Amino acid sequence: MLLTPKIGILSLAIFLIFPVHHVYGHGLGIDTISSVDIQGKEISISVELPLSFDNLEEKQITITATEDETKENAKNVTFLIGLFHENEMMFRHYFFAQNGVLPITVIPTQDDKITINGEQDPLLGAWYRTDSKPLEISGPIFTSGGLYNFEIEVRTLDEPTNIIEDSGIYYAYLSVAETSTFIETDSLDQDVSFRLKSYFDKISSFEYDPEKKQVTFEMPFDWSEKQMSHIPVVHEEVHFPKDFSEFLSGGYTGQVNGIDLFKSSIQVDDYTEIDERIVHFVLLQDHLRFLKNQMKQSGEPLPDSMIFTLSTSEKIDFPLSAYTRSEDFQINLSWDPVTIEPDQNTKFVFTIRDGATGEPLRNSDYTFVILQNGNEIHRVDGVAQVGGESEDYYFTEDQTGPTIIRFENIRNTGQETEFGIVVAPEFGTFATLILVTSLISVILVSRKPSFNIMKF
Repeated sequence: MLLTPKIGILSLAIFLIFPVHHVYGHGLGIDTISSVDIQGKEISISVELPLSFDNLEEKQITITATEDETKENAKNVTFLIGLFHENEMMFRHYFFAQNGVLPITVIPTQDDKITINGEQDPLLGAWYRTDSKPLEISGPIFTSGGLYNFEIEVRTLDEPTNIIEDSGIYYAYLSVAETSTFIETDSLDQDVSFRLKSYFDKISSFEYDPEKKQVTFEMPFDWSEKQMSHIPVVHEEVHFPKDFSEFLSGGYTGQVNGIDLFKSSIQVDDYTEIDERIVHFVLLQDHLRFLKNQMKQSGEPLPDSMIFTLSTSEKIDFPLSAYTRSEDFQINLSWDPVTIEPDQNTKFVFTIRDGATGEPLRNSDYTFVILQNGNEIHRVDGVAQVGGESEDYYFTEDQTGPTIIRFENIRNTGQETEFGIVVAPEFGTFATLILVTSLISVILVSRKPSFNIMKF
């Protein structure tokens, strides 16, 4: 069943869910144009948007020019900036930054007219801000999600009167995420609410197939090398209720345009939202090139879109890992037997490890807790003397359905992390694992990912 989005909410695409050395490009809040040669001097130009915003809320664009050699801000820079969205020009004007930093306040409105408030210099008519008069642009800007393309030329540098001709046009791309809600029908003909957050472009269709237990959605995409060279990552999120049993799974597989994705491209997050599971599609540039090469081998013309497919998988590859929110500790968990059923003993085997090195931590105190329907059904304190330990539990006939396995007060620090299972007979005789994860907006280079990866 294909439906148009019923709700649209905007937020800036800045959630990084992998370690990076440079925070550049689509969906990351900042794009940097490196090593621009202006009259023999190399500068870098960054374009940045805020961490998040709601529709029709004030936003700020910050454009900064930095000299590559000195690492200091360039002086007396005049930019010619054009902003394009969905192949339409939003504005194109001159702007002046005496200290190399150009902050522009954007006030989204429903009016068709673009209005600029600020001061203008007499030479090029470039807009600039003063201490008493900020630089503001109002109009229909950032009122919808998708890709935004900045075309930038440098027209002065070092001196306000040093006018530069033919410096070249440079491009920066940033994405504004759009969250859409789709109402689909499950196998019992009941309505289920899915949310899809796209950090790249608008979703053109969405479908849930209850027989295949599969989600499919489509997004415009330009597979040309010119476009792909600017894309370090494509990031999409599928949200659905944690109590939507038929789509909860111990694992998921993904495809784009019918081509199987790498295991690392599908990541599960049960921690960020209390009532929702989030499954992330994360396609790095190397993954995009792989997909393009696979499509070219078919001999067919390259499509103008990505068709994403998310399917449930029954495969669980033990052990599974979860980090505490601080990332100080990592818990590896498996259980025996893999098929968890009532009226039999289940042995949960786990290891408490250093979050930075992965080494087992000896003499680690912990509290092992099992919860169902928000109620605690089991609690025991223990010490993992060699870093690894196990706990047994016998589920009864009335203890089925979604279940949380929580590790509390790890090494007496108050830190915790969670896993989840769905105990039979809700899924026949198969128990699926729900790895509860944590997702932090910005990840330092030296840290491990702050979400927990299900390894399939």
